[in-house]
Amino acid sequence: MAFTAFAGQSQAAEPAARRRSPVALFLLLPGIFYLVLFFVTPLLSLVITSLQEPDPVLFGQFQNAFNWQNYVTVIETYWQQSLRSIGFAALATLFALLIGYPLAYFIGITLRPYPLLQALGLVLVIAPFFISFLLRTLAWKQIFATEGPLAGLLSSVGILGPGDAISGTAFSVIFGLTYNFIPFMVLPIYATLVSFDLRLIEAGNDLYGSSATTFRTVTLPLSAAGVLSGTLLTFIPATGDYINASREFLGSADTTMVGNVIETNFLVLQNFPAAAALSLLLMAFILVLVGLYVKRSGTEDLL
Repeated sequence: MAFTAFAGQSQAAEPAARRRSPVALFLLLPGIFYLVLFFVTPLLSLVITSLQEPDPVLFGQFQNAFNWQNYVTVIETYWQQSLRSIGFAALATLFALLIGYPLAYFIGITLRPYPLLQALGLVLVIAPFFISFLLRTLAWKQIFATEGPLAGLLSSVGILGPGDAISGTAFSVIFGLTYNFIPFMVLPIYATLVSFDLRLIEAGNDLYGSSATTFRTVTLPLSAAGVLSGTLLTFIPATGDYINASREFLGSADTTMVGNVIETNFLVLQNFPAAAALSLLLMAFILVLVGLYVKRSGTEDLL
């Protein structure tokens, strides 16, 4: 009797679920429309553009084709800039983590008994977002310039030679990437640590664990979600950044990144297939790299 009653309830619930399914689909339509319009459509357009070939009649124009040679050409031509972008972004992410984790720990845990100071620390992290990305980068260009205060100080102590500048070097580009994207590292880690149960640290100390052991075995694993999110939010935009590495800001011809190459091909050379092919290759490489990173770190369940 009980089994029959349960089966009857299941059969009664099934039509109700079927009646709700069109409503659920209707509620999903705005999101689906948004994704198709602003993600799928531009992506398909990018794929089509990357396979185009020059028009034999109209100079500077391109026609639809299936020219896979565009991908081979951009790999052979711009592999150095691509590797440089990955290296700069990886170093900037590492430095942002080394700086951002202690900062997030200090704000999220050390300042927890002092809400006003904690709020002030969080505001100081977010404050750079209220200033233009370009203005902040230009300010560092002035600081790093040959006649700037930092170069003058380093020249006076013999670290820099006469006429040497910090701007236009790999150091200045990596510094700019780290500085501009460090809030993206701090905020996710802070969001994880701010809800951290401090009694777990006390339990680790009660079990005669040193501060380093408690941090390694308790705090760091429990904040892995924030570290993963901060790493991805820093590395992905830093790889495609073209502001810091441009000559007008902190870079030079020797620090050109893949973002600068895409910008030049699209806006200056108007070689749209090359720009599109390079963009898709960068996107695919980042997806594969992120997937390997997530699988290697064992944090698939955190995504």
